[in-house]
Amino acid sequence: MTPSGHRAPTGGADRPSAADGWLDSVAGSAAAACQAPVDLLGTYLPMLADAAIHGRRPDAWELDAVRELGGHAAAQGVGARRAVELYLSAAWRLWRELPTVERSADPEKVRSAAEAVLRVLDDAVGALVDGHQSERREMIRHEEALRREFVDDLLRGDADVSRMVARAEPFGIDLGKSHQVALAAPRAAGGATDRAAVVLERVVVDRFGDRDVLVATKDGRVVVVVPSRSAVAGSPAPGADIGPVLHQELGRLRSGQRWRVAAGRPFPGAYGVARSYEEAREALTFADRLDLDADVVHARDLLVYRVLGRDRAALVDLVRDVLGPLSRSRGGAEVLLDTLQAYFAAGDVATEAARRLHVSVRTVTYRLARIAQLTAHSVAVPDQRFSLHAAVLGARLLEWPARPLPTDP
Repeated sequence: MTPSGHRAPTGGADRPSAADGWLDSVAGSAAAACQAPVDLLGTYLPMLADAAIHGRRPDAWELDAVRELGGHAAAQGVGARRAVELYLSAAWRLWRELPTVERSADPEKVRSAAEAVLRVLDDAVGALVDGHQSERREMIRHEEALRREFVDDLLRGDADVSRMVARAEPFGIDLGKSHQVALAAPRAAGGATDRAAVVLERVVVDRFGDRDVLVATKDGRVVVVVPSRSAVAGSPAPGADIGPVLHQELGRLRSGQRWRVAAGRPFPGAYGVARSYEEAREALTFADRLDLDADVVHARDLLVYRVLGRDRAALVDLVRDVLGPLSRSRGGAEVLLDTLQAYFAAGDVATEAARRLHVSVRTVTYRLARIAQLTAHSVAVPDQRFSLHAAVLGARLLEWPARPLPTDP
């Protein structure tokens, strides 16, 4: 028995040992040929030799040791294929050098030795691959956890800067450069964001390379971080935005899902990613609340809404004072509010507004007159028109009148 309580390998005086040096020579030549660490062989070669000479199958503890070696190979960055090649190379080299086979003239003895070696080879390779796969799964889970934590901290923007810079390096992100964030969100619930993330990562890497790009999922959306165009050599012209590129690729998915893409502006530094992400997130929120039909929205085009929404108390007062009287209309405020929105969107052209609302021009002009009567604000007077337009935008942001205005904003 061994000191650990396991059965010691059987054998007599003809049992190969490392003392005569031939096993070390086999191990060294196999490792050199496969460019793999020799210590990944462990006691594998003595197991093969013992099987060839005595026909012994390895004990469970011996296979467990090989399984651990498979895990060590994965941890050292040695691929499963190279690890298996090492074991196969060592096996045929051992067979070629095996003293018992070389000396034997009995074909039956050679056949039995070959069968025994092949059984051990099969057992050992199976244990090696199992250990390698198990370690890889654990490494992937660990890497995914680190990635999720990094993405959350990066987008939140409140982590320690020096630490974030160090954490970003393994992901290929240079936080000293300028970056832009785009968000892709399904227009309806149940969008396959994981599949979309895989597709977008492929197109982003193809367009920008594998440095300073990041694609992840967060809160049911796909987050895409890319370097700003000015930071990319040979980048496309300023008009070629990342938003349309991503939306075009999403349109090729076979799911038939409609997507909306929002792009923030590029900003430099560690906090630039978080700032661009916040802009893209706000742009998506504004697009949803304003019921915009556009599938691609840009934060730079929605800055006026950020200005309106920055002072929420003032915005509530504006909507209440200017548009509040519309609630006294017999049909409620919604119909008149929709008329104002269509009129402004049509460039103050009543005919176009009527077409969009599917009503007559006379109905539009009647409603505009009723609005002026209720609110004392007319679209024909420039300063009053501006107040009406700003109030309409504010109402959409506050989701009024579907939601009552807050009494304490």
